[in-house]
Amino acid sequence: MTRVKEPPTRRAATQRRTASASPAQPPVVERAARRARTTPRPLSVPERRLRGEAARDALPLEQQGAYEPAPNRRDPVAILQGQEVSRVPELVPIRHGRMLVSPFTFYRGAAAVMAADLAARPVSGITVQLCGDAHVSNFGLFGSPERALLFDINDFDETHPGPWEWDVKRLVASLAIAGRDNGFGGKERRGIVRACARRYREAMREFAEQRELDVWYARLDTDNVQQLVSEPLTKSQIRKVDKLAAKARTRDSMQAFAKLTHEVDGHPRIIATPPLVVPIGDLLPEADRATLITALTGLLRSYRRTLPSDRRVLLDRYTFIDMARKVVGVGSVGTRCWIVLMEGRDGMDPLFLQVKEAQPSVLAEHLATGGLPLFRNQGERVVAGQRLMQAASDIFLGWQSVEGIDGEQRDFYVRQLRDWKGSVDIENTAPKGLSGLGEMCGWTLARAHARSGDRIAIATYLGEDEAFEQAMVAFADSYAEQNERDYAALAEAVRTGRVEAESGI
Repeated sequence: MTRVKEPPTRRAATQRRTASASPAQPPVVERAARRARTTPRPLSVPERRLRGEAARDALPLEQQGAYEPAPNRRDPVAILQGQEVSRVPELVPIRHGRMLVSPFTFYRGAAAVMAADLAARPVSGITVQLCGDAHVSNFGLFGSPERALLFDINDFDETHPGPWEWDVKRLVASLAIAGRDNGFGGKERRGIVRACARRYREAMREFAEQRELDVWYARLDTDNVQQLVSEPLTKSQIRKVDKLAAKARTRDSMQAFAKLTHEVDGHPRIIATPPLVVPIGDLLPEADRATLITALTGLLRSYRRTLPSDRRVLLDRYTFIDMARKVVGVGSVGTRCWIVLMEGRDGMDPLFLQVKEAQPSVLAEHLATGGLPLFRNQGERVVAGQRLMQAASDIFLGWQSVEGIDGEQRDFYVRQLRDWKGSVDIENTAPKGLSGLGEMCGWTLARAHARSGDRIAIATYLGEDEAFEQAMVAFADSYAEQNERDYAALAEAVRTGRVEAESGI
């Protein structure tokens, strides 16, 4: 075995350079020496606390609560239209229709609008891996590879490194807006936001005291929900949680197979429910259909390289059966999304994969990356962010790019369509239920940020008093009013014919 020596001291290196008979350093030693000179020394715990104190001196917490529209604020409708240039044109009106259901659904689709608003405000300077769209409906239940039912963030289309407070502000504003939509009073809404922000602050403080592995292994499953909410759950609420968990466990590939397919000439085929689900056979002429099927099956073959070796073995046991375009979500409507039916050992062993287009994060234009993209493939960006922030991720999570029939190269990420997925019905949630949900989201977001960022600096910045909670209450209330104005702007654009909207889809 070759023994690698310690990098030479400066004096020893000088002596060797002057001695012509001395042998050159092995390349591995030279590379180690260069890394030692260029890799920054990890900060100590006291230094990280000082970093948090300095950030708070530069941007006091009360300033985090301030929100006023910038004097040169862009037209929110124009921002949405800018996103839609690269989307499927016939689906864009569905996006507008879904956003106009309520101010809350508008907010769900307006991540790009809020990103521009946040970019106009000062920041703490402490960076984490952001979800990028951390509104309350982007948290929910799903199954871990070990078959535990976890509560976590479940959407990472906009993930990107950035200031930790952007995610928190996106979350607390969503709670305030949901509370308005549900008819909650001002005191109730402020209490909900305060509970979420407090849970984030307290959780970050707890994570700051933990070992690295403890932070990495932390997770929230359905068995420890009661430990995170301030007020004990009632028997009725416990029954609701149990019912939601039981329902989530039924939402898997078998359930999707029963709901989304029927038999045609003895073979399973995806049912057409246009415009939401359109099988490939109904979408394109035969020649184009064959080309696209070839491209996407090729994508699946090459995507397997982004999976761990054991998952490749599992994927190889499935064969392609059918595929369809599917409309998903609110903000994602118009991006290209496919569901792919695969078959395992027989016709009763289905697997549904979702192949979803990944475009640049709405945060990217506002955050400096040295002029270079973080990843060459936007699907890889989504997958990397998800794996970093989630306690556990889908076993089939991967990425790839493919050239469409229009000649455009597009990036995609792949995951299971359903894997014990469950979400809370926000519209029918009472104040106490929304408050408890907000606390779960606050804890989960703190854990995700603690995995990727300087949790000690953030905890120090947040402090031990309620100044952070007060700031988030002020911000959430102000931004909820801004969201109402933007919602009205989109409604006016539809009324005047500036944009089209299809409702009820």
